[in-house]
This record gives sequence, structure tokens and C-alpha cells, in this order.
Amino acid sequence: MVLGTLLVALLQWSGSQVDRIARERDQATAKTVVAQSVEQMSHGLEVGASSRALLGQLSGGDPDLEWLDVFAERWFTDYAGLAETYLLSPEGAPLYAIRGNARVAAHSYIGIEQYAAPLAEQMRAATIRNRTQNDGSSTRTPVVADLRFLRGRPAILSVKPVLAGQASDGERVGAVPMVVGVAYLDGSFFERLAQHYGLADMRYQSGPRTGPGETSAPLRDRSSQVMGYLVWRAFAPGQQVVSALGPVSMLLVLVVASVVFFLASRLTRRTRDLAESRSEAHYQALHDPLTGLANRMMFEAWLDEALERCEQGPEGAGHLALLCIDLDRFKLINDTLGHPAGDELIRQVAARLRAEVRDYDMVARMAGDEFAIAICEPEDRAAVEGICARIIEQLARPFDLFGARAYIGGSIGVALAPDDSRERTELTRRVDIALTTAKAEGRGRYLFFTPAMDAKIRAREELVQALRHAVHEDPAQLHVHYQPMYCARTGAIRAVEALLRWEHPERGFIGPGTFIPQAEESGLIEALGNFVLRRALEDARAWPDVRVSVNISPSQMRCTDFVTRVRDLLEESGVAPQRLELEMTETALMASSRDVRRTIAALRELEVACALDDFGTGYSSLSHIRDMAVDRIKVDKSFVAAISTPQGAGLVEAIVSVARVHGMAVTAEGVETPMQLAFLRDLGCHELQGFLLSHPVCAENLSALLAESRAGQGPALQWAGSDGWAI
Repeated sequence: MVLGTLLVALLQWSGSQVDRIARERDQATAKTVVAQSVEQMSHGLEVGASSRALLGQLSGGDPDLEWLDVFAERWFTDYAGLAETYLLSPEGAPLYAIRGNARVAAHSYIGIEQYAAPLAEQMRAATIRNRTQNDGSSTRTPVVADLRFLRGRPAILSVKPVLAGQASDGERVGAVPMVVGVAYLDGSFFERLAQHYGLADMRYQSGPRTGPGETSAPLRDRSSQVMGYLVWRAFAPGQQVVSALGPVSMLLVLVVASVVFFLASRLTRRTRDLAESRSEAHYQALHDPLTGLANRMMFEAWLDEALERCEQGPEGAGHLALLCIDLDRFKLINDTLGHPAGDELIRQVAARLRAEVRDYDMVARMAGDEFAIAICEPEDRAAVEGICARIIEQLARPFDLFGARAYIGGSIGVALAPDDSRERTELTRRVDIALTTAKAEGRGRYLFFTPAMDAKIRAREELVQALRHAVHEDPAQLHVHYQPMYCARTGAIRAVEALLRWEHPERGFIGPGTFIPQAEESGLIEALGNFVLRRALEDARAWPDVRVSVNISPSQMRCTDFVTRVRDLLEESGVAPQRLELEMTETALMASSRDVRRTIAALRELEVACALDDFGTGYSSLSHIRDMAVDRIKVDKSFVAAISTPQGAGLVEAIVSVARVHGMAVTAEGVETPMQLAFLRDLGCHELQGFLLSHPVCAENLSALLAESRAGQGPALQWAGSDGWAI
């Protein structure tokens, strides 16, 4: 709009400047035309006044009036354009007068005599000077002309001597006839100016005032006195251009303004949409889309600022409490009720968490079913404990998920700043340690971080790193020992169970109960299982009549190439497949039964035996024996230790009976007393294994035991009288 306004203003200014220049040109033209009219009249008078015939008529004293009528009308009226012509005698008396084309009385000269007489005197004086100084070669004399107001109208009054050359002998120097001409500045004069110079509607007026669209020029005589003003309709090309271009310009301005407004509106809308999109993107980047809580990025930034304020405060606990919350059994809800129900559960949990804290405390969803709460300036540790207890209580309440009631729970880890740490990463690590410890101790509880937890985690991590080093870089630390399994009937060694031992260069021997769980958690169990299987098959080549039993981890059973690996190791070692028995736990079998069934079926095609280890400690369902195509079950040592009680003895008897019905061999583990040995042998167990018979030994010592067993020098199971069986 500003540009349009400037354009219109420029157009108006340009038009006004053009009109000003046109007015100045017209004023100059009017002055020039008046001067040219005087000059033209003088020239016309000079042509007529140069006639010797006219001189003769006027000098004789009795002119021929009819001749003068023809001459004056031809040369003065028509040619010179005079409105009135007066012919004066050499003495200055009027001899003839004509107005237009009609002769009038000569004495009518009296009406202009007062204006013409001074000019005639000037003309006579000029004539005298001219005739005195002239050599006679020329008869031209000047014309005296001026503007006068005659008969109520402005007019050009001019005086010219007739053929005024050098005076002849006997002629008075100043005695010459004169021609007095009058040309009025009237309608015909103005029409001629309009026709030839474009000065339309010209008129004479006494004052300079003009009407709309008119301009004027002063009319001055020879003495520069203003006689009046010539007024005419001004030629205004600028205004005409403005009038012609104005509507087009305004239309153009409106079109451009409309286009600019449209584009500006779209730009404004785009800018607003972009700002909203940026705001929405910023919100989405910092908030969880499901719950509207802060996400990890926003929570960490907020926690950094809070810890910075905490660092500037005095020493001591209570400035900030960080809670890490993990839901229990959330995956079960997703699997049973579906993901929409899981999403609704997360939303309800978020609402309950927000209700338990203050508005200025920060609640965030970190990932999946993990939440975090930062409590600013808690009153004391007891206040934090109260919040944790209420959260545990709220999470234990039922959730209504689309008409279904769901029960979950939660575990909470708590760390305090600045007591536990003033740095976000370390504080977060410690609260995660507290959460992990809470979940490991039974879930549904909260625990505050303690240095002992950190020490335990660090020790476990150091153990894992040392075990990883032993597996991948220094396998000499790993040893395979073998515990014999004796025939319950003959007492001969029928089989050996390969057991892994770890001898750390600094810590010494580390028990399997210490490092096997860490290997399972860290993913090293598969590498350890493969190591034991390879070493056991290599050692088994020295014992051709002994079955080798190797424990297999669930992760090994899930590998698609496990059967192929077993086949390759058997071919590499040269051990018959019938001499290899793979032990797997009941829990591992049930966790992925379909895949395990396929693996067991493939192993049986290789003629590799399969045993169910620690039977009864997993799913504790005797019907699983029917579903699993295994060759042997091993009674767990916890059941063997309980056979001194009627309930324990009955349970072991039931296991052996079920196995016998299904045609499976039974091996009893953990035999440590003669009474247990006698009971199990009498019950019908096929093989016995335990410290009573032999501890696990290295491969060299096992070879010696086997040699003694073959020579009949090993431990023999015999009847010890009425007291039972004895070794």
C-alpha cells in the first residue's frame, strides 16, 4: 500500500510538473505571439507604406478616395490585418480612414489621436534622423508600435512614415505622410492564436485572477506597464496523462496490493503454521506422546539445571530426590490384553504418579514401562519414603483396562542429591543400581542407593570382564572336571558329567554358582557351553566305554545351528554319538518348547541322548515327562536330601515311578549319605552321583579312577547287613 501510494503521488507530481512546464511554455508563447503580432503589423505597414503611389496621393493634398479604398483594403486591411487604418498628411492631418473594409470619416481619427500623436512625433523624429544620415540608398524607416487601450479594448497601435527616404531638394525633412494602424486584441486575434498555438479560449481581462484550469500572462506596453492580462484555458498534458493513467494505475495498485496481500496472508499463515509446527515439534521432542509427560531429553535437561542449583546450595542431603520406577508384569498385560490395553495402562500409571507429587516436581516417562520422578527440596528422607510408599500402593491397586481388571506392581530405586552425587550421569547410574537391587530382592518395593550396592555391581562387572577375558583371550584359566555317575547295581562308573571350573590367576578357584549366573546374564554362557562341549568330547576319546554328559544352556538350544555344531564336534573328536548325553533343565525346555522339541528330535536322529536335569525344580509338573522325548531324568539333589522325611521320600518315589512307566532311565544327584544311597538303589534308580561316591576330578584323575574301577579296586556298593547299604 505504501508503494502504491508513492506511485500515485509520483504520478500526480509528475503530472503537475508537466502542467507547470506547459503553463510556462504557453505564457512564453503568448508573449512571443503578441510581440510577433506587433512585428507582423509593422511589416504589413512597411509594405504598404513603401508605395510611391501612396506617397503621391498623400502628398498632393487632394487624394483619390476610391483609389485609397482599394489600396488600403488590399495592403492594410487584408495584408497587414489592421482593424483600423488612418492616413495622415505630411502636416499630421487625417486624410483618410478605413475600419475593416469600409471607409469612415477621416475625423474619426480623433478617437485615437491622443495615443497616436506621441508615436507620430517619435516617428517624425526618427525619420528626420534617418533622412539626415541616410545616403539615399534605402527608403526603409523604423516602425513605432505600442500597446494601447483603445475604444475600451486592448490594441496594437503602430505608426509608419510613407516612403520616408532622404529628403529631396525643396522638401522639408520632417514633413512626411504617416500611416497609423490599429489591430485590436479581440476575438479574431484570439481565435488565430488558438488555431496556430493551441491557446484555447483566450480572452482579455483587467485582473490576473483565473478560473479552474486557466492560466494568464500580463499584457505590457513599451514602458512595461501592465495593461491587463491575457487569459486562456491552460493546456494540461500532465493532468490528461494522470486522468488517463490514474484509473489504470489505481487498478494496477489494487491488483498488486491484492496479490501482495494474498501472498503476505499466505506467508503469514505459513509463518504461523511453521511457528505452530516448530512449537509442536519442540513439544513432541520434549514430551512423551502417549502420556504427555516429559521424555528422557527434557527430564535430563531439567535434572541438569536442578543439580546445578543443588550444587550451589549448602552441603547435605534433601535438595533433590531422584526416583526411578519400573512396572512389574507389564509385558504380561501386553501379551494377554494387547497393546491398546498396555497403552491405557501406561496412561493411568502416569496419572497416578502425577497425583502423588507436587506441581513443580518433575515426572517423566523414560522408556517403555520405566518412569522417573525428581522431587525438588523434599523436607527430609522420611518425606521421600512416604512418596515412594504411596506410589507402591497406587501401583498395586487394580487398573480398569477396557472392562478388564489388571494388577501390576512397581519397583523403585531412589538416589539423593547431593549426598549420592551432584552429577546427573552418576546420579542416574546409582538410582538404576538401586532399582535393579529392588527388583532382584523381590519387586514391589523401594530401595535407597547405598555404597554397598555400587560395590556389588562393580564386583559383578569386574567378574564379568574377567570371565570375558578368560573365554576369549586366556582360555587356560578354564578347566573341565568330571564327576562320575555310578551304576546303582554294579558300582561301576557308567558315565561322567562335565563340570566347568574357573581358576582366576589372582582370585584362585571361583565356584560355578558365582560365575555361571553372571555368564547367563552377560551372554557368555553360550561360549562357555561350546567350550565345555568341545573339551569334553576331546577328553572322552581316552574313555571309550564311558558316556559323557554335558550341560547345555537354553541359549545354545535356541541356536539354529546347534545340531550342526554338535555333529561337527562329534566328527572332529571321533566320539560315537551314542556316548554323548546332553543335559538341559526343565525350565529351559518349557520356555521354548516347540523349538526345543525340534532340536531334541534332530539330536535323537544323531543318536545323541538327552537328559532332563534338575527335574522338579522348574515347572514341577510330572506331566512334562510325557511331553518331552528325553532318555533320562536326573532327580535334583534337593529332593535327594529330603528323602529322610516321608514327604521327600514319597516325592522321589513318585518321580522314579513315572520315569519307569515312560521307559526313562533315572539318575539321582547329590548322594551324600549311605542311607540315601541305599534308599535310591532299593527304589530302582539306575545311576547314582554325589560326593559320597566321588567329587568332580580333572581328566587325568578320572582316567585313574576308571582304571581302578576296571580293576575292581574302586568303590564297590555292597550290602552292609541289617544296617543297610555301605561302600
